[in-house]
Amino acid sequence: MTEENKNIHDFDFDLISDYFSQFERQGPGSPEVTIKAISFVDNLSPTSKIADIGSGTGGQTMVLAQHAPGQITAIDLFPKFIDKLNALATQLNLQDRIKGIQGSMENLPFQEEELDLIWSEGAIYNIGFEKGLKEWKKFLKIGGYIAVTEASWFTDRRPKEIQDFWDMAYPEIDMIPKKVAQLQNAGYIPVAVFILPENCWTDNYYVPQAKIIEDFLNKHKGNPTAEGFIAEIKKEIRFYSQYKEYYGYVFYIGRKI
Repeated sequence: MTEENKNIHDFDFDLISDYFSQFERQGPGSPEVTIKAISFVDNLSPTSKIADIGSGTGGQTMVLAQHAPGQITAIDLFPKFIDKLNALATQLNLQDRIKGIQGSMENLPFQEEELDLIWSEGAIYNIGFEKGLKEWKKFLKIGGYIAVTEASWFTDRRPKEIQDFWDMAYPEIDMIPKKVAQLQNAGYIPVAVFILPENCWTDNYYVPQAKIIEDFLNKHKGNPTAEGFIAEIKKEIRFYSQYKEYYGYVFYIGRKI
């Protein structure tokens, strides 16, 4: 992969961890959106088992715990994210209900039909939407729920520049009806689908980054990899500002048949 075709996920593991560990959320979202998505999930109890896959530092994990009953296992590949998540759970007195563990979403530590709810905000793209839906399904009880956010096209035609960007960054991006069909084909009844509002990208994701970019560059001064990484971050921010009417994140919520 050439430097011209890189995206932010192609950079050094430690560099990504150092940068994104500074934020409450590692992808677009908001407490309000998380709460709205929870409202479509029925039959949770204090004994329910929930997995937050690709949890990051736990912004949405804490909201889940505060607005839904059950025991939550939060999983992320980055140890620094999990350390911050567990510290935050303790700070909020949620340590008895939230357990953060380092691990891969492709090798989950659950038994078949163990979980009542699988949650994943801004992370399922790492394994792929269809693959994640199909492979994670075995961990859900019959009637259990899956709730994920996924990059989706809003229009069937879009400018070449943003088409090329997403073709490289995440070729599985597709129209909302296609994603709903994939949810159904994977063995779920679609329960709810809604688009995340613009502030989930701007106020809660890009604005916090803009505030620390210069500090990050100063910390890694003279490091061309860090400079290239920030260049990709800035490009992503610019593209969203320019092309946000064509794409965004969508919450897909389904119930296992």
